[in-house]
Amino acid sequence: MNMDFTQLPWSIMMPEIILLGTILILLLAELTRYRGEREKGDVLLPILSLLGLMIAMFSLWTLTGKVDQILNDSFRLDGFALLFKWIILGGTFLVVLLSMQDGNGEDAKSRGEYYILLLTAALGGMFMASSGDLITLFVGLELLSVSSYIMVGLRKRNIQSNEASFKYVVNGGIATATFLFGASYLYGLSGTTNLFQMAQQFAQPGFMNSFGTLVYAAFFFVVVGLSFKISTVPFHMWAPDVYQGAPTTVTAFLSVVSKAAGFAMLIRIFFTSFAWVSYQGGGTTRVILHDAAIYLAILSALSMILGNIMALRQINVKRMMAYSAIAHAGYILVPFAAYNNLMIDQVIFYLFAYLFTNLGVFALIDGVTRERGTEEIRAFAGLYHRSPFTALAMTILLLSLAGFPITAGFSGKLYILLGAIQNGNLWLASILIVTSVIAYYYYFGIIRQMYMRPGQTEAPLRLPTAVLAVMTIGLIGTLIGGFFPGQVLQWIQDPFSSNSLFQIFDGKF
Repeated sequence: MNMDFTQLPWSIMMPEIILLGTILILLLAELTRYRGEREKGDVLLPILSLLGLMIAMFSLWTLTGKVDQILNDSFRLDGFALLFKWIILGGTFLVVLLSMQDGNGEDAKSRGEYYILLLTAALGGMFMASSGDLITLFVGLELLSVSSYIMVGLRKRNIQSNEASFKYVVNGGIATATFLFGASYLYGLSGTTNLFQMAQQFAQPGFMNSFGTLVYAAFFFVVVGLSFKISTVPFHMWAPDVYQGAPTTVTAFLSVVSKAAGFAMLIRIFFTSFAWVSYQGGGTTRVILHDAAIYLAILSALSMILGNIMALRQINVKRMMAYSAIAHAGYILVPFAAYNNLMIDQVIFYLFAYLFTNLGVFALIDGVTRERGTEEIRAFAGLYHRSPFTALAMTILLLSLAGFPITAGFSGKLYILLGAIQNGNLWLASILIVTSVIAYYYYFGIIRQMYMRPGQTEAPLRLPTAVLAVMTIGLIGTLIGGFFPGQVLQWIQDPFSSNSLFQIFDGKF
């Protein structure tokens, strides 16, 4: 097949090209700096990273949600990819901004590698959001995963960091093998790695009646592989140790950007390859995703229950946030089980709310625990007396995670809850409500420390400018999502139509 590369619409890949160019510049800058400069951890690399991310976001802003493709549909741009790239780039920007306040010592020695790995992981996530082919998806997944493994272990002399990195690599390797096993079934059954051609093959008359069991087996293994990335029960065991052992900025990245990329991959595979595949079985017409809904519902329920209950027992704030992240993965899976026309809109809205809220919380966790020298929840004792505004900001952000009204977290949970009720999935909606009430207890544990427990010092808390900036951005985003949820949802729906997920580049469905 002849292909004129100069005639391809490279503009749809411009954000990724800019990010790749930034990574190369960072590599050159790191290699040409003197050793003394590297150890001081100057601001050159974070500033270059922020500039690259800003230019990539500007490039993304010039793109529309119109479906377009390049390289035989292995890379596609549509409204879905556009929104997830905003989450990935925005989240990475805030993490880089937060990282600028890292102190001296061991963190600073690895500073150059850190920013290069951070942007490489974001590049992998963007490829995952835009892929139309299993191979591109896997390349994106590995770019994100391998960079994350290294970032978790960047504190080379920290035993917790080393242990976390080891566990992450071992568990990640198993998950990758499981995903590849499922993907090999998909390829073997369809004879293609293209997600759209795969769907057409599965929809052939009589295909599912002959090979239905194997298609379901592939579905199961792919879900298991991706469940690791989004940390749902029972594939969550790595999360508490990795969240605790990793540098806090890396934990923030994993909790938001990596999770969003995992959900993007999940949606892309299932709603491209399986969404419209139906067949005759038991005298009725059956759809794969409807059959798989009960499996996803069980994963969602287990994640909500176990994540929230285990969080109650934690005294380390980062471990508590790890179990909280598992519970939130369960909330985000509810729309997959309670399938409706707005389910992807609900997932994207929730991820936007989670982006601002969680990064705001992690910014304050980083600032406070670093200043107090401990990661236990008692580090927040007496914070209200030391810095009333910081305590108030933390309160609002935690209430958003809990799902309190007039916050983005409440709007996100409400949309998901209404979708489950509309679909008649009342038992799952009930679990969402009950576990959200349980979550209030451990989030209020931090609030109680801030307002009702005496701290070891009454000295005013002085947070670095970077922490204050990320906290303020997170707070503004949380309040906008709470006070104007309709406008945010409309902003999501403007470039995005669920149909664009299934739309092939020639305009047909």
